[in-house]
Amino acid sequence: MSIFKNMFSVKNIEEYKVLTILGLRFKIKNKLLCLKKEFYQAIADKNKEFEYKVCKYMPEEKYSEYLKEWFFLRTGQSLNLDNPVTYNEKIQWMKLYDSTPLKTRLADKYLVRDLVKEKIGEEYLIPLLGAWEKFDDIDFDKLPDKFVLKANHGCGWNIIVKDKSKLDKEDAKKNFDKWMHTNWAYCAGLELHYKDIKPLIIAEEYLENSTDELTDYKVWCFNGKAHFVQHLCERKTGLKMAFYDRDWNRLDFVYSYEYNQNNIPRPEKLDKLLELSEKLAQNFAHARVDFYILNDGTIKFGEITFTSCSGCCKWNIEDTDKRLGDLIDLNPVKDAV
Repeated sequence: MSIFKNMFSVKNIEEYKVLTILGLRFKIKNKLLCLKKEFYQAIADKNKEFEYKVCKYMPEEKYSEYLKEWFFLRTGQSLNLDNPVTYNEKIQWMKLYDSTPLKTRLADKYLVRDLVKEKIGEEYLIPLLGAWEKFDDIDFDKLPDKFVLKANHGCGWNIIVKDKSKLDKEDAKKNFDKWMHTNWAYCAGLELHYKDIKPLIIAEEYLENSTDELTDYKVWCFNGKAHFVQHLCERKTGLKMAFYDRDWNRLDFVYSYEYNQNNIPRPEKLDKLLELSEKLAQNFAHARVDFYILNDGTIKFGEITFTSCSGCCKWNIEDTDKRLGDLIDLNPVKDAV
């Protein structure tokens, strides 16, 4: 790939080639080097650290070139950054040109709490049990039997603790030590608004329902207006997804996961959910505001996301990408750049 020119050395060993890329060694069968896509994917799959190092040490002037190739490898589509049209294309454009300090603050799972408190009220926050810079600083004796540990500066860096006595602290420390020294901005296609988040470990109260099923309601807002509610459930058995409009009519599209055809009851507090989302999504071309609704009707804020699926949503219906792209008005953003 052009972006990786002069970044690696190659040595022949029988039917293999040994590649040294940014200090990492990989043994790859020769035939995989015939195709650019297969070559890159083989290495990226072999060790995610390869892709991370490429992004971390890449000159910023190469970002757009890299992102075009990264996008093609994951979607099979060309990326038009000069005139983005689809949802996925516009997310890629905003990753490069609209990763503002405000987005950084709101992507921070610790600092976002201040804005939530200011905009909609502290009662919608999951109670915070503590925040630490290092895993070794955590005093587990002061934590309840159930809680959730999170890294504030990435995605999926969580450990759910249902029984403190059974927590493998050595394994948890290993994970958090790695996460605390990893910058999420370079992990999944240059989500650059994560780059300047100061890493912290936070502990939040463990949320639970009587069914032990915590359902996500993710409100997709465009230019400050809530358009869709994404419903996620059945994480333990295989995540299912559905989208609904503002009146709770099920829509025909989903992405990357199984389409949930079950009849999902309209949330009693749907109007409140939409209202809260719009307050938090004001002044953004696009934002996804995530909530949980507990059995007793309590609404709790989850997070704000600006780059769903890092802009690589695999829609089940082809024209969805264009339909949702039409809802994102980049002109105000471009005027501010």
